[in-house]
This record gives sequence, structure tokens and C-alpha cells, in this order.
Amino acid sequence: MDIDIRTLGRVDYASTVQAMQEYTATRTPQSPDLLWICEHSAVYTQGVAGKSDHILRPGSIPVVPTNRGGQVTFHGPGQVVAYPLIDLQRAGYFVKEYVYRIEEAVIRTLAHFGVTGHRVGGAPGIYVRLDDPRSHAMLPQRPHQRTGAQPPVPDFEGLGKIAALGIKVSRHCTYHGVALNVDMDLEPYERINPCGYAGLKTVDLSTIGVHTTWDDAAQMLGQQLSIRLAP
Repeated sequence: MDIDIRTLGRVDYASTVQAMQEYTATRTPQSPDLLWICEHSAVYTQGVAGKSDHILRPGSIPVVPTNRGGQVTFHGPGQVVAYPLIDLQRAGYFVKEYVYRIEEAVIRTLAHFGVTGHRVGGAPGIYVRLDDPRSHAMLPQRPHQRTGAQPPVPDFEGLGKIAALGIKVSRHCTYHGVALNVDMDLEPYERINPCGYAGLKTVDLSTIGVHTTWDDAAQMLGQQLSIRLAP
């Protein structure tokens, strides 16, 4: 069953989350998988594990508690937000694989724009080298085969975060998703510890020299997600 991609434009964050929750709560084994692609006005969202001391100076930007995983992040104009509503049981893969597939879709999207995206051990999301965003050299802090029970302490040396991931799974069905920074006002990130990490630098495509439109980035990310998330 193909994913039904819907481009929503700029929509209210809270009502979009409510719509995702309602779809997930009422869907049946026959319900189609959906991919909502949208943009939000400026808002800080706080995950279930979120600590309020990571929100330093919110100012006039609203802070919305939400039931996704992870800590605080920022959504704003110029960011492509993708919400896959997938029945994992029907798709035939588990949550860890789902996260990997979303990250892979972001990496392939960045590659289309000539940028190399990287994973960092212990920190979901996608990162780029600040000194050379096009470099294919492997990161020393890339995920490795884990030896102990504890995840590695993330090392963000020389990196900027370009895509944030926060998901929720209910009755084997996913909602929330991933946000790719395209051409944003990045200042609001300086008023939080992004994803709970003090000093983590956040970048977008425009600050690393890639000038594209929201529509082109949204189309590419949607296409990659529909390929990668297929059963």
C-alpha cells in the first residue's frame, strides 16, 4: 500500500498534533498510511522527557508540551516538517528500523542538494560538518556497534544539527516525525538547549550555502520518505 502524501502548507502545531492523534486512535488495519508535510509558525515543543531548564529564554514564542519522544525543539517558517502516519505492524519493521529509515530519507534528501548528512552515536537526528558540509569523510563520532548497555555520550564537536527527530508510536502506529531546516531564522535556537544539549549548534541549508525553496526541499523529503518507509 503506497503512502498518501499530503502537503498541508503552514498549519497550526497543536491542531495538527490533535489531528494526528485522532487519525491514529481511530485507524483500522485497512486505513491508509499517510505522510503529512507542513510548516509551522514559531513554536517551541517540549517532548515527554523534556526538562523545563532546557528552555532558557522563550520570550514571546509559545511553548507547547507534546507527547513525542525527546526534549525541546523549535519549529518555524522555512522548516519542512514531515509527519509519517505508518502502521508498523503492516509495514513489517520495528521502531529502531523506522528511525533509521527516516534518518536515511533525510541523508538522501541532503545528498540531492550536495550536502553530506551524518548520524551521531547516541543522538537521533542528522548533522553536518560545519567546516565542510560536502565532505564524505566519516565522523569519528558516528554510531558504532554498541558494546555496553549504555548509549554513547554524544559528541557534537565541529557539527551542526540540520534535522531533528521526535516520534510517538501508539498501537504499532507512528505519528510526530522529522523536521528539516531549509531557510529559517535560527535565532530562536539560541534561546533553548536544542534537544537537551547545551551549546549544540543548529544550522539550515541556507547557512551552509545551499539555496533552495521550501517547496523543492519538501518535495524531495516527501519522495525519499515514501521510498524509505515502504514495507
